[in-house]
Amino acid sequence: MSQDLPRMATRILKVTGRELGDFSQNKDQEKLGLWEVSQSQSPSIEILQEAADYLKTKDTPVAFPTETVYGLGADATRSAAVKGIYTAKMRPSDNPLIIHISDLEMLRSLLTPENTHNGTSQNGHNHGRIPEIYKPLIDRFWPGPLTILLPNPTPSKLAPEVTAGLKTFGVRMPKSPLALSLIKLTGAPLAAPSANASTKPSPTTAEHVLEDLDGRIELILDGGPCLVGVESTVVDGLCDPPLILRPGGVSIDELRSCPGWEKVEKGYKDQSEMGKSAPRAPGMKYKHYSPKAKVILYEATYADAEDGIQTRDIEEFIQDRQSQQTVGIEGGRPQIGIIRTRYWQPAAGLRCGDFKKNETVKTGANQDNQETVELNVQEAELYDATGGASMGKLLDVSIGADTRSIAQGLFSALRELDRRGADLIFVEGTVDDEDIGAAVMNRLRKAASQIRS
Repeated sequence: MSQDLPRMATRILKVTGRELGDFSQNKDQEKLGLWEVSQSQSPSIEILQEAADYLKTKDTPVAFPTETVYGLGADATRSAAVKGIYTAKMRPSDNPLIIHISDLEMLRSLLTPENTHNGTSQNGHNHGRIPEIYKPLIDRFWPGPLTILLPNPTPSKLAPEVTAGLKTFGVRMPKSPLALSLIKLTGAPLAAPSANASTKPSPTTAEHVLEDLDGRIELILDGGPCLVGVESTVVDGLCDPPLILRPGGVSIDELRSCPGWEKVEKGYKDQSEMGKSAPRAPGMKYKHYSPKAKVILYEATYADAEDGIQTRDIEEFIQDRQSQQTVGIEGGRPQIGIIRTRYWQPAAGLRCGDFKKNETVKTGANQDNQETVELNVQEAELYDATGGASMGKLLDVSIGADTRSIAQGLFSALRELDRRGADLIFVEGTVDDEDIGAAVMNRLRKAASQIRS
């Protein structure tokens, strides 16, 4: 987005309560057949209706929460609206977008070409059928953090900008009643990548969205912090064996427990897959999830750092910073951030003074009234290896040892250290097993400037 474009007045609208809608069976007796929005005239329903009316008529996207991260939604059937997403995020146009639906009726409509009548096209082919391979996944994981790849019919009801030229589209049914009701009231599927500036950490609160997109969009629906904290898992069941194109909220072990998915394989890389070809799914090609600060990731398998950060990493950073200052590049006292998970103790082995400031940063209650997301942030003076000379400020954040809490707090921790002005962030990696830890480490490797393994 050009910097000289007029700024918009961004509003945050609070949506509360669980009674926003519910599923009812359709004519095929499917439990996810139809989503029905509550008929109550509550303030939250009125806000959702306002946002839906906006999405129907405007070409600027609306930010809204899902169970994974906040999404930046636009009517997926209108090109001008979808282009608004790329503009607001400054996102490359060859990066496909995931479609969010409210129910299976909406999905079948997307699988049906425009020239069909009663499910049959002019050439006699039946359409709207969901491939059998996906039905076990839909039964178990929808609504939830799982995106499936489906063939895009010709002619498609989706705007061409959604698929970035691919013959498939990615779709999921979010778990959040807020998201489902917004989609239903809009009457169209919503294309919705994460509601952050492209390459920045994904937002898990409305405040994160405002940090990146203030002045770029007009509406942010605040449903509180997201429960999962990392994006959806993306799978391709149209090939044999099936592939995971992006790890996320559903693990490979969970997928392999479903009929037809016993041999699913990893089809992604942990580094950005730069090149001429278009990515098959979001998050595959470009550097992503990165804060402003330089990030050094210590893998869980890095034996030299079992007890904390290697002194040479700090010394090299300070030396580089001092050499930049000698050639006229300004810089104050460095601020070093640490994100701890399972084993590192406070300060991660670095010499520092007493922690003079210990602050718990809360991001508010989420849309399902669960516990708040909390970050314990400590500040202290950072000293050299001898303990005699001050080197700057140390910012220490613990996001917990449980993999789920790490996933939920990761993006918030990166953003909090960015907000406090950290110049360098050290991150203690977690076990890269086949649980959600794979998704966490995938995001961290994409965020890292350097990796120690």
